[in-house]
Amino acid sequence: MPQHQPTLMEPVLSYNNSTNNGNGNSDYDIISWFEDVSQNAGFVQTQLLFQILKQNYGVEYLKKWLGSYNILEMDACALESLFSSVVPLASHADFEPFIQRIADGDTAPLLTQQPITTLSLSSSGTTEGRQKFVPFTRHSAQTTLQIFTLAAAYRSRIYPIRQGGRILEFIYSSNRFKTKGGLTVGTATTHYYASEEFNIKQHKTKSFTCSPQEVISGGDYKQSTYCHLLLGLFFSDQVEFITSAFIYSMVQAFTTFEELWREICNDIRDGTLSSRIKSPKMRKAVLDIISPNPNLAAKLEDACKGLEVVDWFGLIPKLWPNAKYVYSIMTGSMQPYLKKLRHYANGLPLVSADYGSTESWIGVNVDPSLPPEDVTFAVVPTFSYFEFIPLHRNEKNFSSGGDDFIEDKPIPLSQIKVGQEYEVVLTTFTGLYRCRLGDVVEVAGFHNGTPKLNFVCRRKLILTINIDKNTEKDLQLVVERGSHILNMTSRGELVDFTSYADVSKQPGHYVIYWEIKGEVEDKILGACCNEMDKSFADHGYVVSRKTNSIGPLELCVLESGTFKKILDSFIANGAALSQFKTPRCTNNHVLLKILNTCTTKKFRSTAYNSSMEQ
Repeated sequence: MPQHQPTLMEPVLSYNNSTNNGNGNSDYDIISWFEDVSQNAGFVQTQLLFQILKQNYGVEYLKKWLGSYNILEMDACALESLFSSVVPLASHADFEPFIQRIADGDTAPLLTQQPITTLSLSSSGTTEGRQKFVPFTRHSAQTTLQIFTLAAAYRSRIYPIRQGGRILEFIYSSNRFKTKGGLTVGTATTHYYASEEFNIKQHKTKSFTCSPQEVISGGDYKQSTYCHLLLGLFFSDQVEFITSAFIYSMVQAFTTFEELWREICNDIRDGTLSSRIKSPKMRKAVLDIISPNPNLAAKLEDACKGLEVVDWFGLIPKLWPNAKYVYSIMTGSMQPYLKKLRHYANGLPLVSADYGSTESWIGVNVDPSLPPEDVTFAVVPTFSYFEFIPLHRNEKNFSSGGDDFIEDKPIPLSQIKVGQEYEVVLTTFTGLYRCRLGDVVEVAGFHNGTPKLNFVCRRKLILTINIDKNTEKDLQLVVERGSHILNMTSRGELVDFTSYADVSKQPGHYVIYWEIKGEVEDKILGACCNEMDKSFADHGYVVSRKTNSIGPLELCVLESGTFKKILDSFIANGAALSQFKTPRCTNNHVLLKILNTCTTKKFRSTAYNSSMEQ
């Protein structure tokens, strides 16, 4: 195989020239590798599945369907055809018994021939209130390094950064623990930040995070956030870009800064550290870095006084004048925070980070100049074997329960078409076989021979009572319509939201919870409630409201700080801030108790009153 084309199956770790010198040409090796594998994506996928199945031949999970075949003697195309015809589609629940046995210490080859010593906590499992484990191997850390390096190469073509610059990263590890069988458990990000690959990434890109490991792995997100901000400002002139796993973490950090900036400026002036930092390791690590800098403190204080007057508009470019862009996951459930981030960024480019899940990385953003709403992700065909279930909108079937899509049979990556929506299915090196991810994507085009995916929504219906079917995206559009009235008619600002389908009394009804910054008149909030009720476009909902088989929508206004309480509850359940996603709908009794306890006002919609009287 030619030297410029690394092996198709293994992560590319020998990027001889992948460091960043700011001229846009230094990342040739990793980009040329991706150009090669994306050009032949269908072939690469067939060969990849061949390697996964040969590597894991004889594992218990696969024996039921492949045990009678001598797959080691089959060619790659025949094996691909056999695999998709005899191994069934699976959900996470199908793997749970095997993963639990591994967690309990069973060392037999259940899912992979490679020993599994580490498990990741899935963010969806933690948000739902129960822990969901996913196998994590060295391959997981290597593909993370690979996608970070590849994405950085594409970004540097448009936004070149200086060698030796710093990155302000709002990144957080959670505490890791051991299972009964001695396996290490933590979030996937926690494993990655503790891995050799995280250090390799910094050296390869010649960009170093402002915060030491003691801050990242501090275990208390409030203390870590304070130190991230303090060190980010101490090195403010050196910061080349600002990043976090999800933009929620970044918005949370800057909201915190609005309250604590004076304290942070005092620490920079005196070379001290606030008493709110209790961790001895974190204190020592930060104090070893900072030193008194009265001039910088004075400059920052003047900037913050000016920013306070304009409600912190343009905070990022004002405090980090050399930052080239802001980088984070900004799609899906993160979109509601874009407005606030744009307020802080004042025109600084927002670059959407790459597409993946706890189970596997999927696609890279090869067009970093696109706004987050238009971003697509080019599938990296060496990460996992991908299949796609064609989905068709189920507009006419209003039967109770069910789904909002009609499915066709899964197809391989090489057969998917532009404009079609699909659910993603993964077969991974870490022991998941034809695992349904639950993500709905649309094919926006192709990068060479690999599809560029637009993330649409999570497939799971989050609001359904009767014949109504509403997804997270439907709810998001409704809340945008309601909050538009809030923005146009008051000085109130929507901080965050979630929802609940209340069926405790008949007829059931939707409850939408809003946390609002600022005072808003009841008349305006009532109008917001009505607007949201009539903005649900789902035919089943509209029919049910008109016949009163679903009751009027309820808007509950929450006291300030409610979603921080939800975050604290989430972290107490074992997750990290960098993994947190506000649940857009919840049945979790702990979260509902917080929401209902913190409700200060309630409004019921009158949007359908006239139609019910007819």
